[in-house]
Amino acid sequence: MTAAIELDGVGKRYWQLSQQAMLLKSLLPFSRPTKTERWAVRNLTASIEVGETVGILGRNGAGKTTLLRMLAGVSRPTEGRIRIRGQVAPLISMGVGFHQEMSGRENVYVNGMLLGLSQAEITRRFDQIVEFAELADFIDTPVKFYSSGMYMRLGFAVAAHVDPDVLLVDEVLAVGDVAFQLKCIDRMRRLQQEGATIVVVSHSMHAVRLLCPRALLIRRGELVFDGDSETAISKHHELLTLDAAELATAAGDESNRTGDVTILSRELRGPNGPTHHPDQDEVLTYVVALRFERPVESPQMVFQVVTDVGILAYSMQTTLGRSWRRFEAGETVQTEIVFRPRLGGGTFRLVLVVTDRSGNSVLCRDADGFLMYTAPRLGTAGIAELEATIAVGEHDMTDHDSLLLASAGPGRAGDRDGAGSDPLADGNDIGAQPAWVVEPGERPEGHPWRDVGVDRPLRPGLDNPEPSAPGELLHIPLVEPET
Repeated sequence: MTAAIELDGVGKRYWQLSQQAMLLKSLLPFSRPTKTERWAVRNLTASIEVGETVGILGRNGAGKTTLLRMLAGVSRPTEGRIRIRGQVAPLISMGVGFHQEMSGRENVYVNGMLLGLSQAEITRRFDQIVEFAELADFIDTPVKFYSSGMYMRLGFAVAAHVDPDVLLVDEVLAVGDVAFQLKCIDRMRRLQQEGATIVVVSHSMHAVRLLCPRALLIRRGELVFDGDSETAISKHHELLTLDAAELATAAGDESNRTGDVTILSRELRGPNGPTHHPDQDEVLTYVVALRFERPVESPQMVFQVVTDVGILAYSMQTTLGRSWRRFEAGETVQTEIVFRPRLGGGTFRLVLVVTDRSGNSVLCRDADGFLMYTAPRLGTAGIAELEATIAVGEHDMTDHDSLLLASAGPGRAGDRDGAGSDPLADGNDIGAQPAWVVEPGERPEGHPWRDVGVDRPLRPGLDNPEPSAPGELLHIPLVEPET
C-alpha cells in the first residue's frame, strides 16, 4: 500500500532558559542567559498508509501535539524528514485561526481558505458546514461570544468539509455532547471510506479504542510502541504506573512508606499472565508484596478501586478486630486479591491500604496504585457494568454496531475510488494530489528543500517571494534558526 505519512528520524528541539532573564542584565553587552536543549520529539520513525486511522497515545508532555503540529506544517522539525501525500486539514487546537471579533460566517471563509479552499468552494459548501455545526442561529454572531463547544463544532465542521486527504485531530471528541460526538465519528468514517487518512490524538482511551485499529505510543518524545490499539492501551497504562513510581521516588514520596509497612511490588494477573487491560468477565488476581518495618499485630487490608478523577468505585476490607497473627520487623508477605472487573469503561487505580487491627491507624496507603483500563460495552457509560439490555417489543435495541474506523483499503490520497496510480510511484515529485517534503537542518548546496506542488496561484509572501502559477514547483529552504 501507499504511505500517506512517512516519518524518518523526526525530532523537535526547544531551548529552555536555565535562569530567569532580568531587564538590567539583558541590557549588558555579551550577556546571554544559559540555556538547555529539550527534545519534545526525538528519533521518531513511522509510516501511515492511505486510508488508515491511527491514534497517538502518551501522557501529558510526551510530544503528541508537537508531532501533530509538525505534520500540519505549523512547526518545522529540527531533524529528520516528514513526507505527506495530499491535502492536510489540521484540527490541532480548538478555535485556532478564529478571529474573536469576526462572526462565525466570516471565520468559516477565513479558515476554509487557510485549509486550501477557494472562496467559491467555501460558498458551495457553506450551508453544509453550518448545518453540521448546528450553529445556524449564531453564524452571524462574533465568535468571542461562542462557548467552547460551539468553537469546536465550527472548527471541526470546516476541517471535515474540506474533504482532506489527511485529517489531523487533537482531542476533538473531548468537547461537545454525545450526539455531536457521534456525528463527528460518522463524518470521519465517511472521509475514511472515501480514502482519507486520519490521525487522532486523545487522552480518551475510549476514543482511541473505538476509532483506531492501530495506535502509536509515545513516551518522553520517543516512539515505544506501534501496533494494535488494544495492546497500545495496555502498554500505556503499564508505563503510566512505572512513571508514577519513578516520580514518587524522585520526589521522595513517603506515602507508600510510613515507617511501618513498605510496598515492594504490585502486579495484576489475568488468565494469560500480567495485564493492564483486562476484560470485564476475566478473573483477576492483584498481587502486592509487603514488608513490615516494625512488629505489627494482626494488620488489616482495605482494597479500593478509584477512577482516574478520584471517585471511589469499589471498596472492600478484611474483618476488623480479628486477631490472626503477628508480623515481625523485616518480615515480608504477599497479599492476593481476587476479583472480576465488572466496571464501566475507563482507567482505574487499584489501591491497597494497610491498617492496624482496629482499622483506626493507617500503616500504609498505596497512593501510586496500579493503573488498569477496562473497555466499556458500546452504548454504556458510568462506573458500574450492570450487563443491562433494552428490548422494545420483539426488537433488541442494544446490539450496537462497532464504531471502529477500519482501513479503507488500497488507494491513494486524492483518489477516493481507490483506483489510479500513486503520483510518486513513477518517480514524479508532483501529481494530481502533490506530496510535500520537509527536510530540516543546515542547507548544503540547495538542499534540503520543501517541495510544494501548487494547484492554484499563491500570493507573494515570506516563504514564497515570487508569485506562482498552477502546476509550478516551489523550492522553499527550511533552515531551523538557532535561538
